[in-house]
Amino acid sequence: MVQLAEQEMLDAAAYYELQVPGLGQDFLAKIASAVADIAESPERWPIVRLHVRRRLVHRFPYGLLYRVAPQEVVVLAVAHLHRHASYWVRRS
Repeated sequence: MVQLAEQEMLDAAAYYELQVPGLGQDFLAKIASAVADIAESPERWPIVRLHVRRRLVHRFPYGLLYRVAPQEVVVLAVAHLHRHASYWVRRS
């Protein structure tokens, strides 16, 4: 599961980098910031399906879909918000 989310993130960063040099790095920085926010306060963002929460990514049309486990936070998807909305459901 986590590897799929990581691959989505890397694919998106590569796409943005091809569009405008440096934009892929900006995307990764925004993802890192969102992950830090989640780590600091994982229950802050809304539940979008059962036990899965979503933290939107500033400036980019992406959301981090994650679940809070007893000892960790698991990112299930780095989801583009304008694409098929529930492709990640089987990961939860």
